Amino acid sequence: MGSYDEADSGNIVVINDYEDSQPATPPMEQPKVVGAAAAQAPIISSYNDKIRPLLDVIDRLRLLMVMKEGIQLPTIVVVGDQSSGKSSVLESLAGVNLPRSQGICTRVPLIIRLQNHASPRPELYLEYNGKMVPVEEPQIATAINNATDEVAGPGKSISNIPLTLVVRKDGVPDLTMVDLPGITRVPVHGQPDNIYEQIRDIIMQYITPKESIILNVLSATVDFSTCESIRMSQQVDKNGERTLAVITKVDRAPEGLVDKVTADDVNIGLGYVCVRNRIGDESYEEARKEEARLFETNAHLSCIDKSIVGVHVLAQKLVQIQSKAIAKCLPEIVKNISAKLDANVSELEKMPKALTSIADATQAMMRIIQAAKESLKKLLWRGEFDEYPEDNTKHGTARFVEMLNRFSDELHNCEESNLSKDFLIEEIKVLEDVKGIELPNFLPCEAFLRILRRKVERISYLPIKFTEKYWDYVDDVVMSVLTRHSEMYYHLKVAAKGAAHNLVQKLREQSINWVKEIAEMEKLTGYTCNPDYMMEWNKLMNQKDHFINQISGTNMRPLPCSVNLQGFGEIQVEHLRQHSNVSILQQAFDLKMRMVAYWKIFKVRLVDSMALHLQYRVHNLVNNDIDEIVKELMGPEGHGIEKMLVESPAVVAKREKLKNSIKVLKESKDSVAKIMDRIVLYDAYLV
Repeated sequence: MGSYDEADSGNIVVINDYEDSQPATPPMEQPKVVGAAAAQAPIISSYNDKIRPLLDVIDRLRLLMVMKEGIQLPTIVVVGDQSSGKSSVLESLAGVNLPRSQGICTRVPLIIRLQNHASPRPELYLEYNGKMVPVEEPQIATAINNATDEVAGPGKSISNIPLTLVVRKDGVPDLTMVDLPGITRVPVHGQPDNIYEQIRDIIMQYITPKESIILNVLSATVDFSTCESIRMSQQVDKNGERTLAVITKVDRAPEGLVDKVTADDVNIGLGYVCVRNRIGDESYEEARKEEARLFETNAHLSCIDKSIVGVHVLAQKLVQIQSKAIAKCLPEIVKNISAKLDANVSELEKMPKALTSIADATQAMMRIIQAAKESLKKLLWRGEFDEYPEDNTKHGTARFVEMLNRFSDELHNCEESNLSKDFLIEEIKVLEDVKGIELPNFLPCEAFLRILRRKVERISYLPIKFTEKYWDYVDDVVMSVLTRHSEMYYHLKVAAKGAAHNLVQKLREQSINWVKEIAEMEKLTGYTCNPDYMMEWNKLMNQKDHFINQISGTNMRPLPCSVNLQGFGEIQVEHLRQHSNVSILQQAFDLKMRMVAYWKIFKVRLVDSMALHLQYRVHNLVNNDIDEIVKELMGPEGHGIEKMLVESPAVVAKREKLKNSIKVLKESKDSVAKIMDRIVLYDAYLV
């Protein structure tokens, strides 16, 4: 909020009703009210109608619970360690008896609204749980205790749900304060073990906003630096710019007090005020007389500057600080209310209107399907990602290329693509199995097909796995897109996602069947018109004579254990020397080279076919097949569309929340607008 140092003097300009046309008395010329005179005078003079609206509008905003909309209000927050005299200070300001007991007597935030009221009969009432309960002054403590039990439950537990006590009484200062539970570290019987953490969380919630003014109540009997309330306030107000300290129980530890408040070891930026609270059955008038006498006659307390002693000085400081804070924050509050109102109105306007007819539902469905269709075209076909710039998982074309490359790598690195393992073993075995009456050196076609079938069978799971993985990805993208476009229509979203899932699963099954057919066709016959096949085979066959000679050559001693072949690397050949038939070795080498040349063609052809097939299927999905969703949503004779007329509970709740928020913000804006034209006049009085 900024510093309130200018309020440290404790002076405030008082504007009386009959002096509106006269210049205000400068602060330095105001008479100081001390001693017995202070005891007899009202705590503070009343605001006139130029000042009072400032506090009224903040109270009105607080009553409207505008803080739930994220709008922070200037608030005097009263904090203190347990038994620091916090409730007694508030009693002195309000002139009413508040609950007192051993241990925690404040179990919920208590908003105290004090309004100076000329009527001889005080008006007091409590506001909580949507009720306004009038209270007689002698029963106020009992009424607060009963209301607290209703809000927080009986016993000693605490709650963050506030009560509001309104006191309209002659002579009280125009103030609104929030009294919070006293800080305690040790739970007593009936309190949860984490009572300290609960109280700390409530206090931090109230004192953290920069608009809050912290009224820290400290006992004169303790070292200020050890107080837990000081530690908490310093966490959020390190320099003390919005912290005012009230020193209680000064009669119990008067010695050295003047040094403690002047040294300011704990950074109280708004200064100190020393008070003596009511004791026993003293009336408030008697208590003020005793306070004045104490600070005049006590050898230690009389040394304290009279500008920082007495309940009346505390009231003056609080009124001045609060009024300055309100005047300073109000323009920002108006700005924040307007911004929040505009944002909520805009969000409400973007929400779809409730569907009330079959025609409305049909139009909404067609609009959503077409929007989803366009989004899917961008993601899965055209490679446009403006709708999901940060979500790479939805960049369909890029992810398809990644999956396709991984599939290609798996195919090229699988066991069947290992060219050197058990070199020629399978080929020799197959040639021996298909041996028959035939021409010499004739390479049986059945031998080639038998090896081809085995190899295709062994890798057939790879294209199926790739197909399943890709359609699962497409399913996820389609579900995400439909969810985004139909979020506001719960029943449409559920039905559309179900229909889309069924469609994608059907296409998935069709693609898997296609892959199986491709595998069966490849096993049926070996064929290619690709000239690379013959080129590759001829290149590999050029090494045949050298290879055979390395295995069975009679002029080589010793024979090598391995042979280096281009395209294969180092090949172990000792296992081949057991075959004395050179002819079958030559046939096996020829068969191997044919299969190697053909397998390269096969792998490329399979990857290309998969890419073209899936692209074709996705193209049909985003351009034509997705329209089948509409047919399924319509249902027999179009009755399915009727289900869409029922909105989801989440959408209904969101719409109602926005409407209520807008209502609160509009009322808040109107309340502030009524007094904004007085702010300039008020600022002139503060100068």
